[in-house]
Amino acid sequence: MNSQFTHRELKDIERNIFQIQNESQFEHLALKVFSFQYEENEVYREYCELVKRTPENVEQLTDIPFLPIELFKSHTILTGSQDYELLFQSSGTTGQERSRHFLKKASLYRSSFLEGFRRFYGEPEDFCILALLPNYMENKQSSLIFMVNELIQRSGHEESGFYLDNLEELANNLIKLKTQQTKILLLGVSYALLDLAEKFPMDLSNVTIMETGGMKGRREELTRDELHGILKNRFQVEYIHSEYGMAELLSQAYSKGGGFFETPPWMKVLLREYNDPFCVQRATDQANHGGINVIDLANLYSCAFIETKDIGKTYPDGRFEVLGRFDYSDIRGCNLMVME
Repeated sequence: MNSQFTHRELKDIERNIFQIQNESQFEHLALKVFSFQYEENEVYREYCELVKRTPENVEQLTDIPFLPIELFKSHTILTGSQDYELLFQSSGTTGQERSRHFLKKASLYRSSFLEGFRRFYGEPEDFCILALLPNYMENKQSSLIFMVNELIQRSGHEESGFYLDNLEELANNLIKLKTQQTKILLLGVSYALLDLAEKFPMDLSNVTIMETGGMKGRREELTRDELHGILKNRFQVEYIHSEYGMAELLSQAYSKGGGFFETPPWMKVLLREYNDPFCVQRATDQANHGGINVIDLANLYSCAFIETKDIGKTYPDGRFEVLGRFDYSDIRGCNLMVME
């Protein structure tokens, strides 16, 4: 199939992604991205045709079909040519099938996470960034670690770095940096933050603490409220921040407390009915519950429309909460396609 989209038009779309200012611009660009991905993404087009959604009958945001996230495990999801610069994989236990996200342009990912971070927190250079995550050299296929490594490099602070296996050094640096009144971002996976809280409880008021989820089988699973309660108590802070992202996305939503997430302008969360994955809810003036669908327009050369396994709640002001996960798997829309 010959593309109807010229190189210049795609460059315009790339540029416009990060210039969205209102709902109308978002919907206009989302429909354009849908047409492009329907045309040049074989897997997505096959799925759209199976659910009978094509550019001919997709007229608004809620008409767009969302690709079940499970298909990132079994298919190569690329729009356009099959070349790529980076490959990210989801985390998982040994022997577990992992999602693969092929990135045609690493520059789009950098633009997305850097612009997103600036919108919510400011310039990385303003922070000393301390990460309770594996070192980048140990896991180059983690999209989260790739992002944090880039933020650390841009921070330029002498103490910025990865501290997963150096809790005592991290604790000492936190005490030193606090006395110097340095602006600090401490982020990491849940189990590692709990380890630090138990071994080195301290006053971290005025430190931004961000959990990125994940017990990874290291600890008993806790609700977000339970986790945040422990961390707030041990570190004497009023709020725990959170990051919502995944290997299949190129953008992140952030919560500055209470588990209420906000998205950057090029990312949107829509809810689908629990028992009908093809019924996407319209925005209302009331809070809604349902399965979380994500539109991430930075995913221009992959798939920008993803049906996740998360359950959530949205609010009229655009915020959302993550309430849990579906307790079943692979029984929804993806079964319409034959797994390769």
